[in-house]
Amino acid sequence: MANLKEIRNRITSVSSTMQITSAMKMVSAAKLKKAQDAITAMRPYAEKLTELLQNLSSTLEGGVGSDFTSQREIKKVLVVAITSNRGLCGAFNTNVIKQVKVVTDMYPGKQVDVFAIGKKGNDVLGRTNTVIDNQSAIFDTLTFDNVATIADALTQKFVSGEYDKIEIIYNQFKNAATQIVQTEQFLPLAPIKSDVPVSTGDYIFEPSKEEIVLTLIPKSLKTQLYKAIRDSFASEHGARMTAMHKATDNATDLRNQLKLTYNKARQAAITNEILEIVGGAEALNG
Repeated sequence: MANLKEIRNRITSVSSTMQITSAMKMVSAAKLKKAQDAITAMRPYAEKLTELLQNLSSTLEGGVGSDFTSQREIKKVLVVAITSNRGLCGAFNTNVIKQVKVVTDMYPGKQVDVFAIGKKGNDVLGRTNTVIDNQSAIFDTLTFDNVATIADALTQKFVSGEYDKIEIIYNQFKNAATQIVQTEQFLPLAPIKSDVPVSTGDYIFEPSKEEIVLTLIPKSLKTQLYKAIRDSFASEHGARMTAMHKATDNATDLRNQLKLTYNKARQAAITNEILEIVGGAEALNG
């Protein structure tokens, strides 16, 4: 059994760790509320914009927006991996990294590069994949304008023919304890998959339908990327809050066990001292 000083030091160490994890949990809980409100408010807008674009595109003749919809032979694929800049959030980053490897294996013999958003993904994927860019600073000032710049850069890579397909991998926020890893096709624009016939009413468009679609496509792509990063941001705080909650519970259990061990060791030491005193007294009397 360890001596009393060692056990006392371990109890102090575990208590300090518990205070840190508890503080991190409370910080993440405070940030989660704001991030959750932001993504919850944004989702209906993003979904409606996509629906509007699909309905409008389906009534147009082929060729409009072909720069964004051209289905080329896939030779080079770009995977946008959205992770976090900091750890201590459970399997949040690991799940995205695993999914990147799964997507990479789906294109055997093809060149699959990574566009990292988040330091953790960049650090790990840089060892196994070719990371062409790292935009970790986006989380310092997460605004639509900053994300739009990244979306424009990705769009340019596809339109110029540098890459034939671009996919986004991120954690979708469901609740504080649950994050779902999603893989979305960014470019080319996915064809409409719907069993509901599109309404073909006689509408007068101003400006023309072609101009509206060509304006909506870039905006829709920017919104899609912004929604993915916002989702990931909320998921990160949810995952960290859950992980720190579990860590605090584990530290509490460990501290209680150490206190029990300490009390047993202390009791044993006291008993030994009493026996020694009694033994010494009897030896003197004898």
